[in-house]
Amino acid sequence: MDTQTALWVVMLLVALALAFDFMNGFHDAANSIATVVSTGVLKPTQAVVFAAFFNFIAIFIFHLSVAATVGKGIVQPGVVDTHVVFGALVGAITWNVITWYYGIPSSSSHALIGGIVGAVIAKAGAGALLSAGVMKTVIFIFVSPMLGFLLGSLMMVLVANIFKRTRPSRVDKWFRRLQLVSAGAYSLGHGGNDAQKTIGIIWMLLVATGYMSSTETSPPTWTIVSCYMAIGLGTMFGGWRIVKTMGQKITKLKPVGGFCAETGGAMTLFLATAMGIPVSTTHTITGAIVGVGSTQRASAVRWGVAGNIVWAWILTIPASGFVAAISYWLSLQLF
Repeated sequence: MDTQTALWVVMLLVALALAFDFMNGFHDAANSIATVVSTGVLKPTQAVVFAAFFNFIAIFIFHLSVAATVGKGIVQPGVVDTHVVFGALVGAITWNVITWYYGIPSSSSHALIGGIVGAVIAKAGAGALLSAGVMKTVIFIFVSPMLGFLLGSLMMVLVANIFKRTRPSRVDKWFRRLQLVSAGAYSLGHGGNDAQKTIGIIWMLLVATGYMSSTETSPPTWTIVSCYMAIGLGTMFGGWRIVKTMGQKITKLKPVGGFCAETGGAMTLFLATAMGIPVSTTHTITGAIVGVGSTQRASAVRWGVAGNIVWAWILTIPASGFVAAISYWLSLQLF
């Protein structure tokens, strides 16, 4: 491949990565806005603009710990090439489109990780993966919803005890305002964790193709800004099919419940991002919503809907990895 062709391939892959990032925001908008829309605190158009704003300003708050994990902590140095990146992105985008179409709140993050894993295994086998980085991500498939569940339910119990002597109408009025704070915090966590995954894969691509040195500690500024802009724009378009599932089908939420779910979820995301762990914002908020619903009574949660979501979680990494492996082999024929 000559230099000019190689440059075009890299540019197209960067565009594909930003398309994935946009799809991530579009697909995962429900995570940030479902509760605030379903409780009637904000209208849908207001909510997506609100969430997109906080998605973007996360650029000024979080270090690039998650980007470093994705870019350098999952695959052995020297294994990644343009074919691996192409396979990973096509695998992740394909799974996101399928789950969006059926209104299933699956994880864009784990679709990307599954895509990377599938493409790398297709090229060099499982030995080319860094087990510590992969295991950290896999463990948090279970930890993030459990932590969201725990913190969401604890918040709900705490709030219920504090305001048990307050009139329901007054509680509703206060938490309609407070839910703007919790929704903003969750959108910050969403942008801070998810935009960095795309930064990481572009970083990986630039190092693999020689446009960056592997010793550099951060990617170019244009990479960071473009990824945060892409996820914010995706959020503004909103995946409404998933909003309906998250906001109403799992459990019915009032403003106080929405506040508790978002606050518990945001705490989980802030912790994971600080630790450099690429977690699923979808898993986190779903766990928190179920936690809030379960504090009322077990029957308040539609466990059949929650069970279908869990099956999608289980299938995400192997399904996106399978598509990524096929895409990797196809790309060998294309460029």
